[in-house]
Amino acid sequence: MDYRKLAFGLGIFSIALGAAELLGSKRITRALDADGHEGLVKGFGARELLAGANLLAAPAHATNVWNRVAGDAMDLSALALAARKSPGNRAIWGSIAFVIGATLLDIATARGLDATTGKTLPVAAG
Repeated sequence: MDYRKLAFGLGIFSIALGAAELLGSKRITRALDADGHEGLVKGFGARELLAGANLLAAPAHATNVWNRVAGDAMDLSALALAARKSPGNRAIWGSIAFVIGATLLDIATARGLDATTGKTLPVAAG
C-alpha cells in the first residue's frame, strides 16, 4: 500500500471537510442540536484546512497524519458532549460513526508511514 498517496488523499479530504465546516457551520450546528456553537465548528474547519495543507505539502510525514488523529479526538469529544445533550439525535451518532472510521484510517495511515519511512519526520535523501 502506498501510504504517501493515502496521506495525500487525506489532505484533500481535510481541505474539503474544513471548507464545509467553515461555510456550513450554521447548518451543521442545527443538525447536531448545537445552535450557538458555530464558532467552534468554524475553528474545527480551520484546523482541518491546516491539516490538509500540511498533508498536501508533506504527505510522507507521519506527524501530519498523527495531527489528524489528535483532531479526530477533539471532534469525538465535542460530539460526545452533543450526544449527551441530545441522545436521540441520529445525526450526532452518524457523525460519531463517521469520525471513528476516519480515525481508524488516519491511524492506519500514520502507522504505515512510520513503518515505511522509518521515521515520523523523514529526512530527504541527499
